[in-house]
Order: sequence, then C-alpha cells, then structure tokens
Amino acid sequence: MEPGVEALRMGTPRGRWVLLATVLGSGLAMLDATVVNVALERIGNDLGAGFAGLQWTINGYALTLAALILLGGSLGDRFGRRRVFLVGVVWFAAASMLCALAPDIGTLVAARALQGVGGALLTPGSLAIISSSFHRDDRAAAVGAWAGLGGVAGAVGPFVGGGLVEIGWQLVFLVNVPLAALIVVVTVRHVPESRDPDAVPRLDVPGTVIAVVGLGLLTYGLTAAGDDGFTGLVVPLLVLGAAALVAFVRVEQRSPSPLVPTSLFRDAQFSATNAVTLLAYAALGVLFVLVVLQLQVVADRSPLVAGTAILPVTVIMLLLSPRAGALAQRIGPRLPMAAGLLVAAAGVLWLAAIDAGAAFVADVLLPSAVVGAGLTLMVAPLTATVLASAPERYAGTASGVNNAVARTAGLLAVAVVPAAAGIGGADYTDPDAFSAGYVRGMLICAGLLAAAAVLSAVAVRRPLTVPPPSGRLTGEPGV
Repeated sequence: MEPGVEALRMGTPRGRWVLLATVLGSGLAMLDATVVNVALERIGNDLGAGFAGLQWTINGYALTLAALILLGGSLGDRFGRRRVFLVGVVWFAAASMLCALAPDIGTLVAARALQGVGGALLTPGSLAIISSSFHRDDRAAAVGAWAGLGGVAGAVGPFVGGGLVEIGWQLVFLVNVPLAALIVVVTVRHVPESRDPDAVPRLDVPGTVIAVVGLGLLTYGLTAAGDDGFTGLVVPLLVLGAAALVAFVRVEQRSPSPLVPTSLFRDAQFSATNAVTLLAYAALGVLFVLVVLQLQVVADRSPLVAGTAILPVTVIMLLLSPRAGALAQRIGPRLPMAAGLLVAAAGVLWLAAIDAGAAFVADVLLPSAVVGAGLTLMVAPLTATVLASAPERYAGTASGVNNAVARTAGLLAVAVVPAAAGIGGADYTDPDAFSAGYVRGMLICAGLLAAAAVLSAVAVRRPLTVPPPSGRLTGEPGV
C-alpha cells in the first residue's frame, strides 16, 4: 500500500467496497469463461463456423490469458495494482463489445484474444489488492470472503449465461460492459493504490513474447490437425512451437528477472504437483465444453439447462473446499489428491453416458456432483502443496506458476482432445457424429484424471507445512 494509507479492516464501509470491487473484477473473467462455453453452439450456427472456430473462440481468450497472466501480476507489482487492475477492466469491457459486434468467427476470435489480454491484467490484481490493502489481522478473513463471494458468482453464472444465450449470444459479451463500469467507479472511489517495493526492476519481455509465440504455434498446429491431419504446415508449426517453448526455458534460466524462476522446479514435489495440475486441468478444460455441447446438440436441451450441468461442481466446491483443506492438513495431501482424482474420473465416465434420452437429474446432475466431490478433495491439497514446496519468498510466484500451468493445460487440451476423439468440421451440427466423438473425448478426460491420480499417489509424499488455502484456488475450473 502507498505510504501514509491506513490498512483496511473487515466490517468497515471502505473494506466492503474494496471486497466488492475485487469480487466483481475476478467474477468478470470467471463468468465470461462459463457463459461462453454455453453459447458455443449458438455462436457456431449464427456465424457459420466449423468446430475449429468454436475451439478458437475458447482458445483465443485462453492463449493470451495463459501466456500473459504472470506478466500482468508483475506489471501490477511494479506500476500499481489498482492502476493495472483498472486498465484490465476497461480493456476487457472494450474487447467484450468487439466480441458482441463480431460479424464473423475470425473477428470474434481476434476480439477474444484481446479479452484475454484484459483478463491477464485484471485477474492477478484482484487478490493482490486484497492482500496488500487489508490489515494483517483481517487478511485471511478478507481472502475467505473474496473466495466465498466469488464462488457464489460462479454458481449464478450458468443461470445468467444460459438465460442470456436464449435471447442472443451477443448478450453474453455485452453484459460485461455495465458490470465493468460499476467496477471502475467503485475502484476509483474506494480502492487504495499499492506497489511492491521489491518488484523486479525489469520486466521479462523476451520470455513473454517467446511464451506467446510457442503456445500460439502449438495451439494453431494442434487445432489444424483436427481438420487436416498432420499434413501441410501442421508438423512444421508444431515443431516450431515446441522449439519456442524450449527456448523459453533457456531464456528463463538466464533472465535476471524471469517470469518463471526455474529454480522452483528443482524441488521434486513442486514439479510433480504441477505435472498433476497439467493432467487434471487438461481434462477439466475440455470436459465442460464437451458436456454443454452434448446436451445441446444431442440431448436437445436449451442453453439454460445445459449451463446448469456444472452447477453441482461449483456448489460442492464452494461448500466443502475448506473442510477438504483441513483434512489434507491433518493426514497429508497425497491420499486426498489421489482419491479425489479417481472420484472425479468416475464422475466423468458417468457423464459419458449422456445421450438423446438422458434424464437430467440422474444422468447429468448426479455425475456432475460426483465430479465436484472429487475436485473438492483434490484442489485444496494440490494448491497447498504447491505453496508448501516453494520458498516463502516465492509463494506468490509459485501460485502464479501453478495458475498458468492450469490455464495452459486447458488451452492445449481444447486444441488436441477433440481431434483425438474424432470431432471436427461440422460435427457439432450432426448429433450422431458428435455423440460418437463425445464418448471418446470423455474417455480421454477420465484417463487424464486417472493418470493424475497415479502420479499423485507416487510422487506427492511430503506433509503440508503451510495451512491450505480456503475457498477459490489457483486453478479452479472457470477461474
């Protein structure tokens, strides 16, 4: 916080305003991710897009967000968290308007990429503002309130998104504009500015550029492979993308102010836990996309009904994550993580049975609740293990790296899993073709979760040495 500014206390009017601004800010990006999935089928039909266009509608946003989110945190630490947060909110709103006005799928994808830039600026600032603004004695309570209220926003999202899509998919993006205006007003009037006096003197621009290029080439190549196979420029693009990511590691090793301190990965448990994150969030990144499309394309459900399919996941995690974290603190993270991932995999296999005659409660909501129970057991111990595996001075960086790994996993999975499942072209308009690919895709997702469970059981050994975070965590779906 700026010198001379008094730390905020819970229960005071200004403290409530700061919580409101940060909850709405993080909710802006989270709700957008939730409702866009629900809108995909309508977007594709209205804009005449193939399945690759739907993939890029998700990944245009995910690409820039995953590649720039660590830079966004560094910018806030250096130039002011409130200032960068405000820039991100305004940027996000402007890009949302471009999304709503897009006349074709190419324009929409470009606007979604711009949205991701805004998300990368505002997302890290939300929690950082709370951590830096509230008094030390009230900080944990403020973070808990932020997490709980954010979870409520996540639970409301499917209803809001589904209802908006029923009217017109453009409203999914236009709703961000008045919400952003409210956030700007509250932030300007009530949120104090803060900086990190020990922020790195130089930004890692080379590392950021290489990360964007590498992830972009891989994503483009994997998405193109779904329609064209490994022909033409697909293989060269994949090779160049992989080479760029190798170069990224070398640049980070030599950078005086790296986005990703490679020394963190010398800890075997930190590396293993991030590998678990990569596998688990690859599955989750594509899981909810496939489920909402299956419900609309094959089961002929409305966007509103399809959007509620993930509601049990959000509600169960909101209610039970603190208890799961406390359990991991008592018995260690290995068993809850491994068991939770296996339970989630069982729920995914159950969801694979959704077909044209699916009963919504028995075939959708109940297995979704099983997935939610599994994730509740897994997420809190996983995030706490990441934090416990890093030196205290790198706690924020470790959390940010794990967040970026989770988002990158979802980005690549949305590109590669549908292709591996045989979904492409106009399959999402053909119930029979999409349903066959859906089943294969869900089996792949279950396999990824099971592999993450095995890795957790084998590689996660160390007991927790820090309290588990409560509430919403670094890589939670939709965050």
